[in-house]
Amino acid sequence: MSEIKSNYGHIQARVQEVAVRTGRDLADILIVAVSKTQPVDRILEAYEAGIRDFGESYVQEAIQKIDDPALQLPDIRWHFIGHLQSNKVRFVEPRFQLIHSVDSVRLATEISKRAAASGRVARILLEVKLDSRDTRAGIEPECAIKEALGAQALTGVRLEGLMGIAPYDPDLQAGARAETTRRAFHRLNSLFCQLPDACRQTLSMGMTGDYEIAIEEGANLVRIGTALFGNRTYSGT
Repeated sequence: MSEIKSNYGHIQARVQEVAVRTGRDLADILIVAVSKTQPVDRILEAYEAGIRDFGESYVQEAIQKIDDPALQLPDIRWHFIGHLQSNKVRFVEPRFQLIHSVDSVRLATEISKRAAASGRVARILLEVKLDSRDTRAGIEPECAIKEALGAQALTGVRLEGLMGIAPYDPDLQAGARAETTRRAFHRLNSLFCQLPDACRQTLSMGMTGDYEIAIEEGANLVRIGTALFGNRTYSGT
């Protein structure tokens, strides 16, 4: 058995345990393999292990993989999970089944224009900032519902839910860090529950270090990289 297949089986077992504990079904929780920095052969190994959903963060790297002849597989699905700049929308919108990291109505509008011009409807999630100290992209929680209603009104996109990344403070003890994570995920789920029915399809939260807490707090999509592929080797991309 390959390393990735073994890791995937372990992750599925953990997800199943949490699902049973919370009265949910494993089939209702999607595991997205975070394949950024992973070469094509490792993605193929994951595909052979049964994974069909892959998450990429870097536009140029993602394009090379998605357009690679070896990855022209009929049921593979690509998720864009990294920060997206407006000038890169033209590369991302046609290639990804779901864009997780839409951080403004302005960006959603650009995606909408690109998709509508080609007769498509892009599936998107709004990224909500869960760490007030984080200077990276994300919609402030108090603005999330207003932004969601604005995105829902666009014709070239379909808002399907929310995405968030939990705060991480290495100075906290493990128990306190887990509680901080739980509060952040609980807040995101509370916002998710306030969305219109049509927009409550996907709650994307939880990664290798916190996906069990995320599922306990309502996630139906988790993004797993390290636990599946092992520690990444960054090339400066």
